[in-house]
Amino acid sequence: MRVACLGGGPAGLYFAISMKLRDPSHEITVIERNRANDTFGWGVVLSDDALDNLAQNDPQSAEAIRGQFAYWDDIAVVHDGVRTVSGGHGFAGVGRKAMLSLLQERARELGVDLRFETVFQSAEDYRKEYDLVVAADGINSPVRQEYAQVFQPEVDLRALKFVWLGTRQKFDDAFTFIFEKTEHGWIWAHVYQFDGDTATFIVECAQDTYDNFGFEGMSKEEIVETCRAVFADHLGGHELMSNAAHLRGAAVWINFPRVLCERWYHENVVLLGDSSATAHFSIGSGTRLAFDSAIALADYLHSEPDMQAAFERYQEERRLEVLRLQSAARNSMEWFEEVERYLDLDPVQFNYSLLTRSQRISHENLRLRDKSWLEGAERWFMDQAGADAAAPLRAPMFTPFKLRDLTLKNRIVVSPMAQYKAVDGCPTDWHLVHYGERAKGGAGLVYTEMTCVSPEGRITPGCPGLYAPEHEAAWARLASFVHAETDAKLCCQIGHSGRKGSTNLGWEGMDLPLNDGNWDLVSASAIPWSDQNATPREITRAEMDAVKAEFVAATEMALRAGFDMIELHAAHGYLISSFISPLSNQRSDDYGGSLENRMRYPLEVFTAMREVMPDGMPLSVRISANDWVGDHGVTPDEAVEIARMFTKAGADLIDVSAGQTSVEGQPVYGRMFQTPFSDRIRNEAGITTMAVGNIYEADHANSILMAGRADLVAVGRPHLADPYWSLHEAARIGDRMAPDWPVPYLAGRDQTWRLADREAEAIRA
Repeated sequence: MRVACLGGGPAGLYFAISMKLRDPSHEITVIERNRANDTFGWGVVLSDDALDNLAQNDPQSAEAIRGQFAYWDDIAVVHDGVRTVSGGHGFAGVGRKAMLSLLQERARELGVDLRFETVFQSAEDYRKEYDLVVAADGINSPVRQEYAQVFQPEVDLRALKFVWLGTRQKFDDAFTFIFEKTEHGWIWAHVYQFDGDTATFIVECAQDTYDNFGFEGMSKEEIVETCRAVFADHLGGHELMSNAAHLRGAAVWINFPRVLCERWYHENVVLLGDSSATAHFSIGSGTRLAFDSAIALADYLHSEPDMQAAFERYQEERRLEVLRLQSAARNSMEWFEEVERYLDLDPVQFNYSLLTRSQRISHENLRLRDKSWLEGAERWFMDQAGADAAAPLRAPMFTPFKLRDLTLKNRIVVSPMAQYKAVDGCPTDWHLVHYGERAKGGAGLVYTEMTCVSPEGRITPGCPGLYAPEHEAAWARLASFVHAETDAKLCCQIGHSGRKGSTNLGWEGMDLPLNDGNWDLVSASAIPWSDQNATPREITRAEMDAVKAEFVAATEMALRAGFDMIELHAAHGYLISSFISPLSNQRSDDYGGSLENRMRYPLEVFTAMREVMPDGMPLSVRISANDWVGDHGVTPDEAVEIARMFTKAGADLIDVSAGQTSVEGQPVYGRMFQTPFSDRIRNEAGITTMAVGNIYEADHANSILMAGRADLVAVGRPHLADPYWSLHEAARIGDRMAPDWPVPYLAGRDQTWRLADREAEAIRA
């Protein structure tokens, strides 16, 4: 096979090597427009498992590269004058120039034709001359642009500015992050050693800081000197250096382009490395992606029946892996884009937030990496929660939390989840057993499903209410059991269905209207939930007052029934939510239009509820922080203001959910997928929040809490499958605090602990 590799970077060179190793008869030409010793980066980072992959593919080049490595195990974070170090991270750095020289030498040894200082022709010309054309031509790939209609690239130019620099100062003991506050704003550096004499020094900042410094008008030399002055305390008298000789002035600054192509091949042309996809430098995986993709493409070209099949498998398998890595890279990138939100955190919590930013490192994974550091962080978290200094160490999810006069024994909350088992609005024995079991299951707080303020405010005929004496009595019986037999607290979530009412039980057709017996619907505007649902009436001013009175009456019933806490349901498209979202509120009066107007009625209802509650009892609000429909619905930006308005009115907790406000919503699912909205509200506005959404492991809960992304964590579906989720997760992570188990269940506890210990030993073995 005659092969042309367009681009002589790590991707193109390593693919050429990999092809020659599989079949020395291939005629392979690497074409590179720069000189052999030109390089515009400093160092490259590879993890231990990346090195293992290289060694399996080509032990000779891997050993040569490994001989050039600078290794480190620690990550150091310098923030607020404090240097925090954690270990067990296992990385290596190598100079990009040294690595390219070694790869060039290995390629020549295998018979690859290397042509430097050669300007690319059109890929159309190459693909007529060669059997295979590999476009390894980088982030700004001309080949990708030439066939843009086929490859369909998505190039997302990100917000932060960064510049690649180097220094002779030694940073050989740790990968180091340095955050400096200046008169012009925050600026930070990603720093790592890559040989005995030199370290990469990437300087990064937000656009407004860049503008405040006046970097746009500086020469390259002035930019480097300004950055040196900012980080002088960390450079030990050494200079910062730029090797971008081909660039002038502010052109040395870059906005990172996040690239992903829909298609990776066309006829006999295939994309490789940064031309097909990029991963943000903050997780150090760009070169790893290039190497792994080069190995995979070479493998498939020799294992599949023809080139087309090889390309299809390469695209299918590598694109999936790239998406996984890009997801982690996106999380990391976005953390740095919003880092100023976290810079007021305590150094311990800030360091934890940084380490777990990509979601690839979890709480228990940190314990494996550096147990003593994590235990110190856990003790710090307990201290912040007011725990006794002599108390046994427990994970963040099992630390207490206080809202007004209510103290929760831990941070785990059973989410409100509809049961559809009420009769004429009245809870039944099903509810007594359902909530009683979950209260025994170890959670600190148990929420009821949305409890409706009137028959017309129900979602379905099976939804419970608080609008009749028998309802109050049934809830009082349930609350009495929970308080007598458990130390869990009970929250009543109160709401009105609005335009989403008069529908089937969940398992009989979610959100679909009843076959008969439908009741009238009201909403902020006369807009149906869907084409299949009835059109609601636009609620009148008089009806708004009447419904507000129903919310107050339900609140008073909840107080008499013995609930410990109350929540206003202002999310998921129900009546209160329908006022907040512009998708469902198109009123022309004082209750429509601007956010201030759209919030007017929700705040009236909230205030009326707060006024009848004891001062010491907490009142929370559930909001939908994202309508998932772009800029014409509620956005995460607007959610911060919504949370601020409710908090100013007296809300003690914002229960941060998202979506379910429109059938047009397109949520982006994944682990903890709604947590970023809680994170933003908590850390941008300084508001107490609860995170919800696809949280199903202790690791999730502990990382959310320890990083300060929320104050409480609501766990939903796992509690449907396992009422004792909290106790079982405690056993799994090695927590052995007996008070959380009901006394009659101690024999079961002991067996659970033994089995968990046995499983942990098997994993360690």
